[in-house]
Amino acid sequence: MALRNTATWLFALTICSPAAADQVGNVDVDWLGNDIVIEAFADPKVEGVTCHVAYFERGLIDRLQKGNWFEDPSNSSIACRQTGVISIGDIDRSDEGESVFSEGRSIIWKSLKVKRIFDEANQTLIYISHARDVQDGSAKMSISTVPLFNP
Repeated sequence: MALRNTATWLFALTICSPAAADQVGNVDVDWLGNDIVIEAFADPKVEGVTCHVAYFERGLIDRLQKGNWFEDPSNSSIACRQTGVISIGDIDRSDEGESVFSEGRSIIWKSLKVKRIFDEANQTLIYISHARDVQDGSAKMSISTVPLFNP
């Protein structure tokens, strides 16, 4: 656990993440120390929206058995909801969207990213979580939407 925290801290020092997350849950999944971590973060440019991201974190015994010390799996899940009055700031409205959260998943190369895309025609904010790897892309992703309708 200390090794992962050190690696995460070193990685965090090298890049700037768009939003900070608070850990709100930690589920033990086996006796090897593997966990599912749940973090919450507020969209930095859209007031009233909070996202929860869940990801797998390998324990020390699993790292010793498999030998890959510095990397966690790319799997993640996301759910975003309205948690207050929504106020959209100056957001990127292109089809590429913009990053709202980033967290290291290996000591150097892999990171967990969350991007926001605005579907203007349907008045919906789309949040997608995915792994970003310099060399090998990942098809593992999760998506969540927040409709912007007024009752």
